[in-house]
Amino acid sequence: MGGRMLEPGEATDDDVVLSWEGRPVVAVRLPALSESLERILADLERRHGLPLAELDRGAKQSVVRNLEARGAFALRHGVETVASALGVSRFTIYNYLNREGNA
Repeated sequence: MGGRMLEPGEATDDDVVLSWEGRPVVAVRLPALSESLERILADLERRHGLPLAELDRGAKQSVVRNLEARGAFALRHGVETVASALGVSRFTIYNYLNREGNA
């Protein structure tokens, strides 16, 4: 996911502090959600073994389902980012999402 470990004293309000037996032992700073989407897309590309834009239609639809399950489209510009990575239009992404919603 790309989080970073910090000393508990370095934590800000947005960090997650983990405790053991009531004592803070480590803080975790999570990346910005947009960075997470980029990491997820890179991971999917590695899994498929080629650029996402080169996948066939069925594989692209599968990627969109996977990303929807992970909440990628709740992010600002999520649809645009995914469309660009898949080499399709935003309209196509919405079609894939609507098709799944009606299935």
